[in-house]
Amino acid sequence: MSKSSSAPGALSGLVVLDLSRILAGPTCTQILGDLGAEVLKVERPGRGDDTRGWGPPFLKDGEGNETAESAYYLSSNRNKASLAIDLAAPEGQKLIADLAEKADILVENFKVGDLKRRGLDYETLKARNPKLIYCSISGFGQTGPYAQRAGYDFIAQGMGGIMSLTGFPDEEGGTETKCGTGIADVMCGMYAAVSILAALNHRNTTGEGQSIDISLLDAQVSWLINQGVAYLISGEVPGRIGNGHPAIVPYETFPAADRSFILAVGNDTQFEKFCAIAGAPELAADPLYARNADRVRNRKQLIPLIRRLTIEKTAAEWISLLETAGVPCGPVNDLADVFADPQVLAREMRISLPHPLSGGVDLIGSPINLEKTPVSYRSAPPVLGADTANVLSRLLGLDEAALSALAEKGIVDLGASAGQKGNAAK
Repeated sequence: MSKSSSAPGALSGLVVLDLSRILAGPTCTQILGDLGAEVLKVERPGRGDDTRGWGPPFLKDGEGNETAESAYYLSSNRNKASLAIDLAAPEGQKLIADLAEKADILVENFKVGDLKRRGLDYETLKARNPKLIYCSISGFGQTGPYAQRAGYDFIAQGMGGIMSLTGFPDEEGGTETKCGTGIADVMCGMYAAVSILAALNHRNTTGEGQSIDISLLDAQVSWLINQGVAYLISGEVPGRIGNGHPAIVPYETFPAADRSFILAVGNDTQFEKFCAIAGAPELAADPLYARNADRVRNRKQLIPLIRRLTIEKTAAEWISLLETAGVPCGPVNDLADVFADPQVLAREMRISLPHPLSGGVDLIGSPINLEKTPVSYRSAPPVLGADTANVLSRLLGLDEAALSALAEKGIVDLGASAGQKGNAAK
């Protein structure tokens, strides 16, 4: 079954009030939206989510002119309705509280205490909606000595240790390096989505909602995984080893005659096969390299020997020979390679959705494949305020006069709503 199916999604019928912006929160709510939930994204009138301005590149309209829709914003906001509401104004806060009463889930990533000052904290909203699942995403959590600090992906990567493990060692001219994407934000958003699903199951059993406290730093520390536990067990602080693996050798990139490729030997039998193909069976028989543990201990001697062998063939030749022999390997693709790859295309990881400004927009698909309740792609990331009128009239019963009065006061922005109602979640 295609991912973009007309079958009801696993979360169909649930309403998510999304008060988050940037990447961690929007990643979480896009996952929920792909799974069928109706996501109501609340944005600041006139500005919207900060990432709308994080470009170039920006989506181009039919005439080739840049729009206000950045690629960054487009990456994590499909399957959402955009409501432009001023949360700084008491009337805007009342609208949000009223919407929270209708919602199943609320996701926010304000600084700790900000929403409490506005009467939009969990305890206040819980009194109106005891079934509400209220997920707070922050840099450092709702408790602890750093709770009041602002948190960003880059800071989390640095403080959480992943940068100390990423990059080539000093002796090879390397330095601490962050990941090329906002991975701390993305992983935090994924943990938030998992937590929300767990809270939904609890609510299905008990009828009660709950609050959820997720932080960038906690999430970052959690995915140190084997490296983190290795330190806890050994007490030894690991260093940077470039593309190498701390516990498997050879498992990194190697130079071919034309470009680098990946050799990922996972066991001793695979190493024997590689050595045979490389015309160096003596390496597999050498007691210094015969077992993986020995290869790890003698990494600095072995890796240069392998590099002298791999430059004798092209990357494509190596990959063909090694794949035939069952030795794990692969290319180092750039993004043009990735999104043209037949496997990536066959798995529907490149998708296209209609967009009111450009006619269409290409996006990255969801990796989730559910047999009975597949994900769906119902709408492109919305333009700012496209659904304000639709949602407030549909869920809160506001008529045209009430909406116009709010717009005149600057509480809501209806300017983008006309002609864009097709973006509203159905």
